[in-house]
Amino acid sequence: MAAYTLPEGFTDFDMFTFGSALLFGGMVGFLLNLITILAFLRVKELRNPSNFFVFNLALADISLNINGLTAAYASYLRHWPFGQDGCAFHGFQGMISVLASISFMAAIAWDRYHQYCTRQKLFWSTTVTMSTIIWGLSIFWAAVPLYGWGVYDFEPMRTCCTLDYTKGDRDYMTYMLTLVLLYLLFPAMTMMSSYDAINKHFKKIHHYRFNTSLPLRVMLMCWGPYVLMCIYACFENVKVISPKLRMVLPVLAKTNPIFNAILYSFGNEFYRGGVWHFLTGQKIVDPVLKKSK
Repeated sequence: MAAYTLPEGFTDFDMFTFGSALLFGGMVGFLLNLITILAFLRVKELRNPSNFFVFNLALADISLNINGLTAAYASYLRHWPFGQDGCAFHGFQGMISVLASISFMAAIAWDRYHQYCTRQKLFWSTTVTMSTIIWGLSIFWAAVPLYGWGVYDFEPMRTCCTLDYTKGDRDYMTYMLTLVLLYLLFPAMTMMSSYDAINKHFKKIHHYRFNTSLPLRVMLMCWGPYVLMCIYACFENVKVISPKLRMVLPVLAKTNPIFNAILYSFGNEFYRGGVWHFLTGQKIVDPVLKKSK
């Protein structure tokens, strides 16, 4: 077997540990999101416009799981085996997954607001159109670095690839701040306003169907530290942060698909019955919504 030089700041044990963390998170997330996807495809009662958003979220998240599993494989090899072009594609594919995932979280929050508060019916035409736009924009913004506005390169461990935040030049700064505005602040504001309205509705009917603060908190817990590091890199030399910490943050972010599956599929009263039906064969009992007085 060929010998490879370990990246600076990492030992064999570090490579194994990070690879194992990526493998565990990727496998658990892949399994949970695969169940979500198969339940939607197999259980007829689940196939409605609102659940189509959850289905698309699971598609985006399982894609991110595959991205993490590829990084885990490379970590066990102690090097990236797919070349520079493979690195660019890995970063591109991961970026599509992340942007689409965050967008569908916001879309689900918007839809839940209408489910609980306005009772406006969501039509297939609206859902399909919104989903197509979300995927299209995610692909567009992920492709931008391939054409020179930003660049995809290796993470510190050199076994996975993402947007190169170490340059800190004008291209990186403008691209990153644009993404923060479009794919963190705007989705976060949508989620915060939607779940705040739902929480007020729950107070009126004295029936809390789910924890309205969890979706936004979980998203910020997973992605917030990594995004803050990327913002810091816009203004300061991010290399002063240790390579290991710079690897911990993306590994933490890649756990988001696990929490999403728990929150939006297994913990969603309009979806979990279909998952149970898929796993056990028992029929769905649709929840009854109470109106505000």
